[in-house]
Amino acid sequence: MDDEKKLPECPVEITLQLIGDKWKVLIIRDLLEGTKRFNELMRSVEGITQKVLTSHLRAMEAAGLVNRKVYPEVPPKVEYSLTETGLSLKPVLDAMVAWGTDYKKTL
Repeated sequence: MDDEKKLPECPVEITLQLIGDKWKVLIIRDLLEGTKRFNELMRSVEGITQKVLTSHLRAMEAAGLVNRKVYPEVPPKVEYSLTETGLSLKPVLDAMVAWGTDYKKTL
């Protein structure tokens, strides 16, 4: 494994490398509901640009969090879903929901 592929020692830092961007967390949130097409993600992740969504989906696919399935038809049909590793992030997002809900109540 070369230096670029080495993971940090700290598990928190590893997690942040994979999902430490607001857009990635929102993409995962929406894919936890099930398989989605690109345009469905564009609509559900408000404010994200096409370029950023494409970039993050590619990075998440390379990291083993997202599956990309291309159907051989015209126009091309592409669907995105979470891998088992991606689905294993559900408790992390559930904890974020619980914390955010509690925090909102304190305001």
